[in-house]
Amino acid sequence: MARQNLLKENIADKNIFVTGNTVIDALLWMRDRVQHQRDLLDKNIQTLIDAKNPIILITGHRRESFGEGFQRICRALKTLALKYPQWQFIYPVHLNPNVQKPVRAILSDLPNFHLTKPLDYAPFVYLMDRATLIITDSGGIQEEAPSLGKPVLVTREVTERPEGVDAGAVILVGTNEARIISETESLMLDHDLYAKMARIQNPYGDGLAAKRIMEIILNR
Repeated sequence: MARQNLLKENIADKNIFVTGNTVIDALLWMRDRVQHQRDLLDKNIQTLIDAKNPIILITGHRRESFGEGFQRICRALKTLALKYPQWQFIYPVHLNPNVQKPVRAILSDLPNFHLTKPLDYAPFVYLMDRATLIITDSGGIQEEAPSLGKPVLVTREVTERPEGVDAGAVILVGTNEARIISETESLMLDHDLYAKMARIQNPYGDGLAAKRIMEIILNR
């Protein structure tokens, strides 16, 4: 899609090089680093991880969901947490009061639901790598998670990153309670569906973008 957009802008095809996104290079570098340097991690985050129980990682911050949208998302998450007590839900909560208020009001008293402060990149990559699946409205996470083999449910009606949806690594669920619950349960319970999504090659890159860029610059 990136190449096609440039061609529409009358950029000559010979001057277009599709390298992948360098953010995937950074993600995989950080994943490998935190696997060997646990001092990069917040000790409180490490204590949340129970190796025996699967994890759903959640983020949310989009202003179009403020108000009833965030309430619907939180109600869906509460339903899932109550129905599946063996699953852990970890939610680094954005500091915006429009996010904090509904999240704290609806999700703070659930024993398998962990609300944390916003995280630095290293511990967040660690959580993405340990998570079973991710529910988010973040564009960056839509790009990154498929490289870790993590299916992504996006709580938005549309996304500016359609490549992940087209590839099948990302599903748009909006803020509809029933849809969030049903799509999450499908991935929790249908192992074949989960495996199919987890195996999809990330359309945004393979971790070698910087190397390709360097080679292109040197050769030209």
